[in-house]
Amino acid sequence: MLEQYQPATWRCGRFLFDFAKRKRPVIMGILNVTPDSFSDGGQFRASKDARAQAERMISSGVDIIDIGGESTRPGAEPISLQEELDRVLPVIDGLKDCGVALSIDTYKAETMRQALKAGVDCVNDIWALRQVGAVDAILENSSCGIVLMHMQRDPQTMQFDPDYEDVIAEVMQFLRERTDYLVQKGVNRDRIAIDPGFGFGKSLEHNLNMLSNFKSFSKLSYPVLAGISRKSMIGKVTGKDTNDRVAASVAAAVMATDRGAKIIRVHDVPETVDALKLWEAIQQHQLPKH
Repeated sequence: MLEQYQPATWRCGRFLFDFAKRKRPVIMGILNVTPDSFSDGGQFRASKDARAQAERMISSGVDIIDIGGESTRPGAEPISLQEELDRVLPVIDGLKDCGVALSIDTYKAETMRQALKAGVDCVNDIWALRQVGAVDAILENSSCGIVLMHMQRDPQTMQFDPDYEDVIAEVMQFLRERTDYLVQKGVNRDRIAIDPGFGFGKSLEHNLNMLSNFKSFSKLSYPVLAGISRKSMIGKVTGKDTNDRVAASVAAAVMATDRGAKIIRVHDVPETVDALKLWEAIQQHQLPKH
């Protein structure tokens, strides 16, 4: 039974998400303040544009705004610490009292540290805190949420013929090791969420396998994040360009939710919220299980 694995809550800085009280997942809206992200690069680099996009997401029902200052699309080149800070800190300052949780999408320890001091509630790390100093930055904060993602190799090389004997088992083993390590370091379990990392060192077949068997990741007993929005796997299946992948992205969000996802990370907040409201309404009319 899937239900026995579900965590009760996720502590995310100033916010506590209670999965017993809410049926639909937490919606994490993507806010990239970058010139080169794969979907919305360059659209929200100016602080006023980022603020306006955040306000649109808030009015649509977003729960968390995930702020990213460095693209991690396949083949992306790293940027300097100072450049990342210059991009994200003004946006965080402008949104810190917006009424929803804020997340920083970074793998740099100093960016984590300064973003947390500036008011973010969560650290979302594609490297699962494996970069130098990242765990120490987390340990300095007693309540921030943490999202640990699986990635094979690095953004520059991750899509060069990714290979697994068993993608589900290997991703689960990695996430188990990283979560166990944090717990051993003294991090409370209710602060940790996991992300299997769609598109980060996975072929189309690997991605489809993970979505089909997404409920397996809930066996680790942490909230599972699904980040599929507009990704290349959707383009390969539908033949659509990035900005024409909204419908399939929403469908993927519903599929992941049906398979136990507790956090959905998306570009298209209004459409996803509406779809998951319908999903939630349907859950209330299911016959009891015998």
